[in-house]
Amino acid sequence: MNTEILADSATYARYYNEMSAARREKISRLCQEKDRMLSLAAGILLDRGLQTYGLREADVRIAYGAYGKPYLPDFPDIHFSLSHSHEMAMAVFADAPIGCDIEYQKRLNEKLARRFFCPSEYAWMMQSEDLEVQKRRFYRLWTLKESFLKATGMGLHLPLDSFCFTFEGEDLCSLRQQYDDAEYALEEYSLEGYRAAVCLKWG
Repeated sequence: MNTEILADSATYARYYNEMSAARREKISRLCQEKDRMLSLAAGILLDRGLQTYGLREADVRIAYGAYGKPYLPDFPDIHFSLSHSHEMAMAVFADAPIGCDIEYQKRLNEKLARRFFCPSEYAWMMQSEDLEVQKRRFYRLWTLKESFLKATGMGLHLPLDSFCFTFEGEDLCSLRQQYDDAEYALEEYSLEGYRAAVCLKWG
């Protein structure tokens, strides 16, 4: 969801008033208008997704796991994940643990990649001398890793270099991890200026 529709004050107010008290409080604490719109957009997507289950964001109780992952204690079979970046928000829902991440591809952060990615991931990212290819690969890795971290519920408490993605050319081949014995399904999405990934724990 692009937050540009929330630039209209009447539209913003209508959606804001539909949110739960907790979401409105969270939005109001944010200093920047851009951040308030992103938080509201995430709330709108959460509400729309919950409507498919006959629920509304304003009526459900949201709790947080030990590492900060939100969940619905009264509806344990409904799993969801939210993410936002720049002017875009996304949400995913499933009947199993799921994580998503969206990132605005602003610039390549080679130093961060060298510090936090697995050596094989960093090597794959740097195979090409084309800076645009390097940047695209950086954001592919970043969103894949974030989506996996969210699916596990561990967040950044699980080191980024403790699990690795392998590629053949531009094709994602596998996820190598020792966090658990589960299988994870992965999907990647490319939007204009953005990269996104979804990770579903299914085994």
